[in-house]
Parts: sequence; C-alpha cells; structure tokens
Amino acid sequence: MASDRTPIHIVGAGPAGLAAAITIAQSDRQAIVHERAHDVGGRFHDDFQGLENWTTTRDVLDGLASFGIEIGFDHTPFRETVVFDPSGRPHRYGSPKPLYYLVRRGPGPGTLDASLKAQAHACGVEIRFDEARPHVPEGGIVAAGPRGADVIAVGYVFETDETDAAYGAVGDHLAPKGYAYLLLHGGRGTVAACLFDDFHNERTYLERTVGFFEDKVGLEMRNPRRFGGAGNFAVPQSAQRGRLLLAGEAAGFQDPLWGFGMRYAIVSGHLAARAVLNGDLALYDRSWQSRFGGLLRTGFVNRYLYAKLGDRGYAVLTRRLDRSTDVRARLHRYYGPSLASRLLYGWAHHSVCSRRAEAFCVMDGCDCTWCRCQHATPPSPVPA
Repeated sequence: MASDRTPIHIVGAGPAGLAAAITIAQSDRQAIVHERAHDVGGRFHDDFQGLENWTTTRDVLDGLASFGIEIGFDHTPFRETVVFDPSGRPHRYGSPKPLYYLVRRGPGPGTLDASLKAQAHACGVEIRFDEARPHVPEGGIVAAGPRGADVIAVGYVFETDETDAAYGAVGDHLAPKGYAYLLLHGGRGTVAACLFDDFHNERTYLERTVGFFEDKVGLEMRNPRRFGGAGNFAVPQSAQRGRLLLAGEAAGFQDPLWGFGMRYAIVSGHLAARAVLNGDLALYDRSWQSRFGGLLRTGFVNRYLYAKLGDRGYAVLTRRLDRSTDVRARLHRYYGPSLASRLLYGWAHHSVCSRRAEAFCVMDGCDCTWCRCQHATPPSPVPA
C-alpha cells in the first residue's frame, strides 16, 4: 500500500472524479484532481437533468449522503411527469416518492458540479485546472468523461413564464431510438432531443421536438441558447487498466436505455476511491459489479428491445405504465436484474455493439455535433 503521504491522482473534475477526491480527502489522504478545462461543468450549459431515483429502493440522496456527499446543490423532487406516445397521446405518471430530482449542470452557482467542487475544496482537495494528464504513471483514477458517442442530446436552455412541469415524448420521428423532453422549473427551461441513432440529422430532430412541445403544451422560449452533449455506455469486463481505475463514463457507466449517468458516476467514483485507499485495486471491479453491474446488463437488454421494437414498442410501454399507480416501483422492476435479462444479455450486448460498428461513417469534413464519424484524425466534439 502506498504511503499515507503519497498523493492520489485523479483525472477529470466531473461528478465521478470529485466524488472520488472527496472520499479520499475525508480519509485524510491527499487528492490531486487534474482537469483540462478551466472550471468544472464545462460540458454543460446550466441545463436541467434528472438525477434518477428508481434503480434502487433507497432514495438516491440518502445514498449519496452515505458516501459523504453533501446535498448542497439545487434539487427539486419530481413525482409526476407527462409522456406523449408516438401518436401524440399524453400519459400522466406519478409516484408517492420522487421519480427523480431535477438538478442543473454546469459551472454556475447551485449546480451539481459547482457544489461538488466547493465540497472538494473544503475537504482540502487540490484541483489543478487547465492541466491535462494524458499519462498517469503513478496510477490513480481516470474519470475524464465519455470516450465516444452512443447517445447525443441537442437542445436549448431558455427563460420562461410557464409553470413547473416535466414532459417527455417518444417516437422515432422526434428522437430515433431515444426520447425528447421538456423540463420547466423556476422560470428556466430545458428542451432537448436525446438521440441514439441518425446523429447527422440532429438539427431536424431538435426543430421537430421544439415544434411538438409548442403544439402540445404551448412552449414559449425567451433568450434560448443552443447546447449539445454526448454520452457512452458499456459493461466492461474490468474497469481496471494496470494501476488505473476507470470511473463514470470513462468506464462506460451510464444507463444504456435512457442515458442517465450521474448516479453511476458518483457511486463509481466513491467505489474507486475506496479500492485505492484499501490498497486493493481488484476490489473495485468486485464492488461496482456487485453494486450496479446487473443494472447495466439489464439496461443493455432493455436498450436492444426498445430500439428493435420502435414506435410499436414505445406505445406498448406507455400503455403498460398506465396500469401502475406507482410508476417508480414499476420502473424499478423493469430495471432490476432477472433471469430473463441474464439469459438475453449476451445476445443483446452483441447486437448493440455490432450495430455501433455499423453506425460509423467516413464523411470527409463532417462537422456534425458529437458525431460518431471516423476520420484519420478524429475531431474534438464541439457543441453547435
């Protein structure tokens, strides 16, 4: 085991990296975070996101608090949402407990990112901004974000006078193999299309999404600002690379069905830190596999079936959710590992990964947002 005076290096100041750093600092060890950007939350634009609360029966905030994470960020519980099926019919779903907590991402006050940064600094973590670390020979934790784009989100953040509400919409005409959403709270809003296919036409799908919500709920935006983002998902055989542990999306830890990743990021960062502190790097694989490996594998099965069935499947799913008075409990069952998901996982994983390879294109000079394109020298992803 390394000396207690030896600093532990972490690459990336996102939720995974900062959760790892906080865990290390709270154990009286020195944590150094290397972040290539000039501040936290650089991938985000003060947009609303959902911190999901259905994959475990325990409330997500209680779970984060048990890791020593202070809930200092703005968070609003949402117990109800309206989802439009492919025909445009609304379905209202509710739950006695929060389905998710609405949080904001980015460097500004009240965001998840700024809150984690403040707690890390208060614990004595050293964060070195504008410092890329392509190599970490001394070992440590890599939490540098997604390595590719299995899913992209394109949308607008804006000001609004509309009342607080959450809307979703499913249909390949709006978001191929994904979904569209509109989140409104406190005079702010986020509208976006979350695509798992046909990335090159993201502008068309965003225009359709905005028009859809204008028609269905009277969406009005003031001072809209465009944003884009990407994510990737995987179930690695191991998240250890020699003396390095991969956390968050650097390991592919993101829900393959809907793309929720904040919870996986924070949990994996904490677990990676515990393994390093214990001097047992192999502990990390055992820990994340036990904690959420089954959830990720079930997510691959859900992703395959969702994409394969298309609009017919989306319509069936929305009707099935209609039968439940507690949609949180119903989603928990859908996400939970089962004998069927274990049997189907290998087939579903192979099918999804094979399709990824086919989705690459070779368009010279492509300038699309968060593209899968292969180039001799891959371009850096730049939001439009």
